[in-house]
Amino acid sequence: MLHINEVTYRIDGRPLLERATLAIPAGRKVGLVGRNGSGKSTLLKLIRGELQPEDGTISLRRAARLGHVAQEAPAGPASLLDTVLAADLERARLLAEAETASDPLRLAEIHTRLADIDAHSAPARAGKILSGLGFSAADQARACAEFSGGWRMRVALAGVLFAAPDLLLLDEPSNYLDLEGTLWLTDYLKSYPYTVLLVSHDRELLNAVPDTIAHLSERRLFAYAGGFDSFERQRAERLTHTLAMKARQDDERRRLQAFVDRFRAKASKAAQAQSRLKALARMEPIPDMVEERLLPFRLPDPKPLASPLVRLEGAAAGYDGKAVLSALDLRLDADDRIALLGKNGNGKSTLAKLLAGRLAPLEGAVRKHKKTEIAYVAQHQLDELDPGATPYTYFERLMPEATIAQRRARAAACGFPAALADVAVAKLSGGEKARLLLSVATFGGPHLLILDEPTNHLDIDARGALIEALATYQGAVVLISHDVHLLETTADRLWLVAGGTVRPFEGDIGEYRRLVLEAERGEDPSRAAGPPAASSPAARAAARRDAADRRARLAPLKNAVSDAEKRHGTLLAERRSLDAALADQSLYVREPERARDLARRRGELDKAIARAEEAWLAAAQAYEAAEAG
Repeated sequence: MLHINEVTYRIDGRPLLERATLAIPAGRKVGLVGRNGSGKSTLLKLIRGELQPEDGTISLRRAARLGHVAQEAPAGPASLLDTVLAADLERARLLAEAETASDPLRLAEIHTRLADIDAHSAPARAGKILSGLGFSAADQARACAEFSGGWRMRVALAGVLFAAPDLLLLDEPSNYLDLEGTLWLTDYLKSYPYTVLLVSHDRELLNAVPDTIAHLSERRLFAYAGGFDSFERQRAERLTHTLAMKARQDDERRRLQAFVDRFRAKASKAAQAQSRLKALARMEPIPDMVEERLLPFRLPDPKPLASPLVRLEGAAAGYDGKAVLSALDLRLDADDRIALLGKNGNGKSTLAKLLAGRLAPLEGAVRKHKKTEIAYVAQHQLDELDPGATPYTYFERLMPEATIAQRRARAAACGFPAALADVAVAKLSGGEKARLLLSVATFGGPHLLILDEPTNHLDIDARGALIEALATYQGAVVLISHDVHLLETTADRLWLVAGGTVRPFEGDIGEYRRLVLEAERGEDPSRAAGPPAASSPAARAAARRDAADRRARLAPLKNAVSDAEKRHGTLLAERRSLDAALADQSLYVREPERARDLARRRGELDKAIARAEEAWLAAAQAYEAAEAG
């Protein structure tokens, strides 16, 4: 279907692809992965013919139809359904010709072809795709121009899926979608009958859909069988194998070179030395596989505060006096991890704004501890960053009394070391802007962190770093995201936003996925086995009490783990400082007594660190045992 042969492409003289090669047979589903900036979107443009390679070739099967989502979202007076139907160019052309054709033979050919492509069922198929992407039957009759840019991009995606091209190119399609749309798209692509090349940072999507992962790394393409988890295992094995081979080769090169250096001048050994020189020349060096270091996210822990942090009592929220959500009776405790479920438009962002204090309740009460600090991070806030400022500028504003060194140290700890701290926001990547926004919002250590689609500009590795940061963060978290992996690994409670209110969802993400897909297929989810979507108010209250009791029981053990970890880190930092001082050879001449004291303290630290590690391990085991119980 698609052959990429020895392709080289440069941007401003910088090589993005060098002799990249990949073959995709017809019917295969391939996930294209790689760090942000590695060239994935550029490769898609080369395949589409929008760019031309400097060297090498890209070829498609003859007469193959290629489809992709255009950057320009559809607009105009045409309805959503008509816009999607128009995406099937052959059907549209045949229907138009049928209106004017007078030759009976040609009319027969047209109607035969229309029957072959199942044209009579096209409106139903298009409507089903639009419904899966979140458009109601009433929405489908409305004009494209009535919808925002994000919703119109969904229409563009629906059009490409409806046209069913032989090669479907998708570049981060879930960025346009909510969780429900992502679940539907994943299910749809799994059964898509033709070839798919998918660029995504959504781990669940990459595990469910592709049968092959193409990794763009070191300006080359490497193919791995299976989904993303399989790719990660194979990649790690390949890295280990390559490093072992390189070590063996380096040893052999040193051995050969030592022989040459020793015996080159001796006549009796000259021929053997020359032979080894030739062997060295023939030995193609194995390149270093340098894994780009990913800086962690830094989320400062809040000062301890008693639960609940926030309580909603009969609250209603909305806009211009009109309620979007009502009858809200909810509470947020100090270590809650809550994910909000529900289709776009149901009020998830409205609830987030109400919790964050960005929206006043229309009725009822929102009660907060007077010292509760809340950070709210939404995707649209990226556009509110000052394009002329730099990361250092932001830390300067946040730390007016600090020294330059202290500000730069804090910026580096947040992922903006050295020169990157002085790059204008306008020139930062989407992921770097997202990191800056999160760093600024959480600078003071909020008790509650509300994240609305935080992963849209993050690659898979950065999403993993965010998950790790949230796992160790001591405050409460409320998440809105279409990233299933983020929700599954972070949230321990689910709230369903639907029907004009919010209630706990007693199942897990897997159960919610099943209910969403059954609803889209027209099945009756009430007949399926599994926990109900919501229980009685008394049962929910009892569950909250049990959860609060459990958190209270675990809190001392969790604090012990944190204290032990901090103690261990403090000792390590002191030992590093001592090592740096002892490395100064002049110290032993200038201040021999101080050198002896430092060396003695160094020995004491080794023992203290060992004890701290044991204490940390014991505390962690006690916490895990209590948590499992």
